[in-house]
Amino acid sequence: MKRREFITLLGGAAASLVSWPRATRAQQSMPAVGFLDLRSADVVSERLRGFRQGLKDNGYVEGDNVTIVYRWAENQIGRLPELAEELVRRQVAVIATSGSERATAAAKAATTTIPIVAIFSQDPVKLGVAASLNRPGGNVTGINIFSGELPAKRLGLLHELLPRATRIAVLVNPSDSEITNSTLIDLEPAARVLGVEIHALNASNSGEIDVAFTTLLRERCDAVLVSGSAFFNSRRVQLVNLSVRHGIPLVAGLREYAEIGGLMSYGVSVGDAYRQVGLYTGRILKDAKPADLPVVQSTRFELVINARTARMLGIEVPPTLFAAADEVIE
Repeated sequence: MKRREFITLLGGAAASLVSWPRATRAQQSMPAVGFLDLRSADVVSERLRGFRQGLKDNGYVEGDNVTIVYRWAENQIGRLPELAEELVRRQVAVIATSGSERATAAAKAATTTIPIVAIFSQDPVKLGVAASLNRPGGNVTGINIFSGELPAKRLGLLHELLPRATRIAVLVNPSDSEITNSTLIDLEPAARVLGVEIHALNASNSGEIDVAFTTLLRERCDAVLVSGSAFFNSRRVQLVNLSVRHGIPLVAGLREYAEIGGLMSYGVSVGDAYRQVGLYTGRILKDAKPADLPVVQSTRFELVINARTARMLGIEVPPTLFAAADEVIE
């Protein structure tokens, strides 16, 4: 072989050796984000758009320069620790948790070093996962959506809508003891001020939801408030169908209830909360420390009224509520 041909061949081989590791390094350097949720993928699909948008706002696009590793517990709380440990073994750069404080607790138990960005339904300081809201410390931060702190406001809106209602059923999940306790504590003083009687009904599976509705009908309750349990959110179709079938006005925290036939919803903009989780995840991928990222307090709240359901139930919505609503479903 001539010397010039040998040098050309050697140069080409060297170029190949250089380019191949670069491609490999590029593939290996793509960060992975873990996403841990108590529920199933179909329940969270719409909200994931907000999460991906938050990542995109920080320059991260799924499949382009970031990988998202999803783990769904399918409403089986006992699976959360195992799924969290899988994400730790996968060596993800960040774990995002939603659907329940149990998911955050499982992730925190699995790792003290991987950053965790959580959606909190209650004060994370009271839950013991953050030292303070401004400087959470440790490896956990996130967004507080107040779902355990808004029942009194929903009761007030319900009273404005149904001023003659005196017996209100409150559906709580005893498996979510923190949310159940905070819901009832929040409602008791508000109920006394409004002069209404609260009937707490427990349900932690589909059959118990049916039993709860049988009970509230027997006790002649005028309406039902659904607490912010992730389990109830996953069973919202069943809940709304029962309320419509029995002519019982239903009020909940998530707009999805009103969208499928519930009378009214009032709560935070969950889509915006997921976007905030994506934003924080992106910031951590850029080397921000969760200990230094303040827990975000949700500031966007939505009142949604289903006018079609109101007409079906024979309820005349006051003009003041229509005016205050962020959306009226016709």
